[in-house]
Amino acid sequence: MKKLFVVALLVVGLTTFAQEKGKRGDFKEMTPEKRTEIQVKKMTKDLDLNEKQQKEVKELLNAQKEDRAEMMEKRKEIKETAEKATKEQRAEMKAKMDKKKEAIDAKMKSILTDDQYKKWEATKEEKKEKMGDRKEKMKERRANKSE
Repeated sequence: MKKLFVVALLVVGLTTFAQEKGKRGDFKEMTPEKRTEIQVKKMTKDLDLNEKQQKEVKELLNAQKEDRAEMMEKRKEIKETAEKATKEQRAEMKAKMDKKKEAIDAKMKSILTDDQYKKWEATKEEKKEKMGDRKEKMKERRANKSE
């Protein structure tokens, strides 16, 4: 009886884990428009955006996605030439990205109220920390695999 109970718990746990993994994968398979819409809905919920703000944020996110696609295309071209980007090219790309981030931050500041902007900044920092944690874990895993 105990074995049956343990097996049932194991099956339920694995099923739940598999479903959660599927949800994350679904986001990657969505169209950019659908992703933007979901992002705007989440921001509306978190920051209590009004309709005008929603429209402006959606336009900003669409422009940001177009810029990102353009940058990715340039990086892909560099990779296809089988040459590594020079330090100058990398520095130039980083400077462009930093300028774009500053422009987006300025635009968001003009769209959002002070309280909303502070919340948005805090959320951004949390995401940055989580990403850093993930990078650390990946480095640890790679180090452990190579040993």
